[in-house]
Amino acid sequence: MMNRKWLLSTALTIGALALGATSGEARTKFEFWYGLSGDLSERIQDMCKTFNDSQADYEIVCVSQETYENNLQNTIAAFRAQKHPTVTQISDGGTLDLMLSGAYVPVRELMEKNGYQIDWKNYFSGIASYYSSPSGELLSMPFNSSTAMIYYNTDALKAVGFEGLPKTWSEVETVARAMKAKGYECPVAFDPTGVWQWFEQFSAIHNQPIATKGNGYEGLDAEVTFNKTKFVDQLTWIKKMYDEGLFVHKSKAVGETANDAFVNAKCQITSSSIADHGTFGKQAKEGMHWDVSMLPLLDGFTRTNSLVGGASLWTLKGKSEEEYKGAAAFYAFLAKPEQAEWWSTVTGYIPVTNSGFEAMKAKGFYDKAPYKGRELAIASLTATPPTEYTRGVRLGNFNAIRKEIANAMQEVVFNNKPVQQALDEAAARSNEILRRFEKTYQGKALN
Repeated sequence: MMNRKWLLSTALTIGALALGATSGEARTKFEFWYGLSGDLSERIQDMCKTFNDSQADYEIVCVSQETYENNLQNTIAAFRAQKHPTVTQISDGGTLDLMLSGAYVPVRELMEKNGYQIDWKNYFSGIASYYSSPSGELLSMPFNSSTAMIYYNTDALKAVGFEGLPKTWSEVETVARAMKAKGYECPVAFDPTGVWQWFEQFSAIHNQPIATKGNGYEGLDAEVTFNKTKFVDQLTWIKKMYDEGLFVHKSKAVGETANDAFVNAKCQITSSSIADHGTFGKQAKEGMHWDVSMLPLLDGFTRTNSLVGGASLWTLKGKSEEEYKGAAAFYAFLAKPEQAEWWSTVTGYIPVTNSGFEAMKAKGFYDKAPYKGRELAIASLTATPPTEYTRGVRLGNFNAIRKEIANAMQEVVFNNKPVQQALDEAAARSNEILRRFEKTYQGKALN
């Protein structure tokens, strides 16, 4: 259902388009909806202005829908009402929904038709494959790519005598326990709605399945399996850490997010996206020292590659050829090395191409204090060749499944529901979601 925010933003955009038409402007205007807010939204607006200033043929109108989920739902509603944007940013969790919708123009087709030559092999394979059909056709434009990391207040680590950064969850427990004994009220900030970093990425780096059929890549008849993996033990451990006050609940629900608690030095450890590296650098409390590392492992495990997060840009059907020319010009603008470097610099999102990453390395980008550590996201994503469980997750209505897992985590942590029971019930509900999705797209193939 279209919400009030969407109606307002659409009205404003339509008004802007009408104003542009009456003033006799020759530029072709087209809309880009995205699901980022705050500092990242401001950087999107900077990007859009730079594109508009760089040429005189097109004007992109960029509208924030605040969250990925809002943008997905608003895009679907707008498409049905034939009031959709030309370009929309869809997160990793909504990829299959768009793939099967038939509502898009494949990005390869768009760029070739408009005369742009893009070296698609230059994109990191783990990123490109996430947004490609099983036959290898890239369907959407890789845009803001990230992976989950863990951030440490190094002042607090030194205060408890720990050298370097913890590499295992058992070491995290050791330092958290020492921090608590030292008087730190919040050793680890924990947001139980953070399914992406606490569950999905945990599963990937330990090569644990999230669902059958290669995490859904091999068919819509996949079933979730997260209630039968090492995540059962991990959630049991998280509950223990929470009960001892070593993990402390921080989220919008309690008026302070985990990231805010970290940058204000109220919590000493947090897990978040590499995309927040730039924001942390700007917002960290004066005098605070911090560092970033790949997610810790369980003892006895060898790391496999983490999952790409973030989103890609989908070009929607039903627009004019001129609007498609504008979208193609925008994508070509995003693919320029200098633009990719700027985006990675001001946010923390990783460069999505091999050449972009190598060029930034050669310039010493990752040796500079504000950006040091961001290269570890690439190391995490490329730790191993993707396995059937680390190439990604391709499940229908995956955002709803994420909510089921988040609810299970909260039931365990806050309401003392037994871990196995909570995950079994979440799995049962998740499989119901998958069966409804399968029925909706009955007969459709992932090709």
